[in-house]
Amino acid sequence: MQTMPSDLQETFRALADPSRREMLTRLRDSEMTIGEMAGHFPMTRAAVKKHLTILEQGNLISVHARGRERINRLEPLALKEVSGWLDYFSNFWDDKLTRLQTAVEAAEGNSK
Repeated sequence: MQTMPSDLQETFRALADPSRREMLTRLRDSEMTIGEMAGHFPMTRAAVKKHLTILEQGNLISVHARGRERINRLEPLALKEVSGWLDYFSNFWDDKLTRLQTAVEAAEGNSK
């Protein structure tokens, strides 16, 4: 049985919110400060900071100081780990769909 590593629990928690997923999309193209990110969302700067903190806890972003600013950067390795965990289940669906296709083809062959 495939179990989810505990660090992936935080990653999935971070990915669960649509605002945080949008933040990741914005960080894909460039690093941003909290203020820059806040300009893209109809929420307070404090709410944006809370979302970014959850993304950091999920290892999806890293935060670096540049002078007095905190720069948020996408960490794509965490997404690769999520993808790897989900890939484990793709074999399950591939097998089920192959068996379904075989059954449908057999049923069509019997009806002719």
